[in-house]
Amino acid sequence: MAVHDAMYVLGGKWKISIIASLLFGKKRYSDILKDVDGISGKMLSRELKEMEINQLIKRTVITTQPVSVMYELTPYGETVQPVITILAQWGIAHRDLVTKGTASVEL
Repeated sequence: MAVHDAMYVLGGKWKISIIASLLFGKKRYSDILKDVDGISGKMLSRELKEMEINQLIKRTVITTQPVSVMYELTPYGETVQPVITILAQWGIAHRDLVTKGTASVEL
């Protein structure tokens, strides 16, 4: 049940990549769109809204000319960072296994 809850919030093709992008600090929508390879603008908007509802990110409207919007991880969203680190390490080991026939078991 706990894994199901986590996958409900983090599941899908894009959320982990969006969080990974925001781990480096506040970003504008266009910056996230460039960082997350392959995501469409419509899908990014949808994912950002869901992530805001789940309190993973904070959306701030800055009243400049023109108006700009910044996204950043909330302190709660930052708690996903260790999960992303482990996934990245596993991804590297998996790539080694598939491409070289060896994988580091030490994760």
